[in-house]
Amino acid sequence: MRILLLTTGLRLGGAERQVADLARQFVAFGHEVAVISLTLAQEVVLPAEVMLHRVDLHKDPLRFLFTLHSVRKWVGHWQPDIVHAHMFHANIFARLLRPRRAGGARIPVLCTAHSSREGGKLRMLAYRLTDGLCAATTHVSAEGMQYMLDVGATKTGRISVMPNGIDTDQFRRVPQAGVQARQALGIGPDARVVLNVGRLVHEKDQRRLIEAFRQLADDPETGAGICLLIAGDGPLKATLIQHAAALGLSHAVRLLGPCDNVPALMNAADLFVLSSMREGLPLVVAEALACETPLVATDVSGIRALLAASGSIVPAGDTDALARGMRAALLGRQDVAAGRVHAVAAYSLASVAQRWIDLYRELVQRRGAALPHASGKADHA
Repeated sequence: MRILLLTTGLRLGGAERQVADLARQFVAFGHEVAVISLTLAQEVVLPAEVMLHRVDLHKDPLRFLFTLHSVRKWVGHWQPDIVHAHMFHANIFARLLRPRRAGGARIPVLCTAHSSREGGKLRMLAYRLTDGLCAATTHVSAEGMQYMLDVGATKTGRISVMPNGIDTDQFRRVPQAGVQARQALGIGPDARVVLNVGRLVHEKDQRRLIEAFRQLADDPETGAGICLLIAGDGPLKATLIQHAAALGLSHAVRLLGPCDNVPALMNAADLFVLSSMREGLPLVVAEALACETPLVATDVSGIRALLAASGSIVPAGDTDALARGMRAALLGRQDVAAGRVHAVAAYSLASVAQRWIDLYRELVQRRGAALPHASGKADHA
């Protein structure tokens, strides 16, 4: 197949990483892949085989229409079998794109929502008004899908759940990788390491995580040599550094910035913590499960399905509950082996990518079209 992935952007976020991961897996399956990004910034790496087209989308009506026209022309030249959009702006843009084949037939448009709440009333109205312009919509979690149904953004039968996937060959237990990561960071083998990975934004609530971590640092049972590593970047970096300093934790809280060694950090950690107030389907939790890292997560969208076999769930927005959950996880035991089995079975990238291919073929065939760009290679289960 010839697959076009259309994304709002390519910064270091969970949805953006999923686009890159799917592109890589589709290429490995033998399909042709192109990515269109509606913003110019790029922080995630795409395979060399993927054709990338970036545009600078603006809200100004005239510039928006000009961009829409230029992208429609580009898509008409490349002639994909399917257009698969990711995130709100790309979803609406793809619906308005109305791409056509050379013979005039419509190219199916599939839209994926990644956040538990894609926005307020205006965004939900935009979804509802353009719902008929796409072949189908998916959401990464059951909770997110139900929200879109509840607010009338789409209708039953027009939306389904499709989880994100992770590379479970890359994310696995490798003790030596953890030892090396600790050595590189100057952390001794006896230290307790708590890890958080994510954008430094209000939704991830790392401020509350730092406050909960202070309770562990002050606890004689958990405080000796404990440290908190936060991997990621974002607008709140300076604020979080200042907050840690104000709590007397500058020696124990380290903001690592963007990291390309997350599997090694997972192996180095004694505990992974998701402190978010809102999520779609937090893939980083599945990655922790696949690395057999004990974890605590706030009760946000997608978490109960993710932690069906291992891990601990605490209420979102409750500092004391988060601290208690972290303490119990550090001092107790979790069935991390069962957690990996669940992650591999439900969220492996290869199996999720194949489910997408099956859905693409269904949508194309529903249009009554052949697949002129179908790969000669067999699909992978």
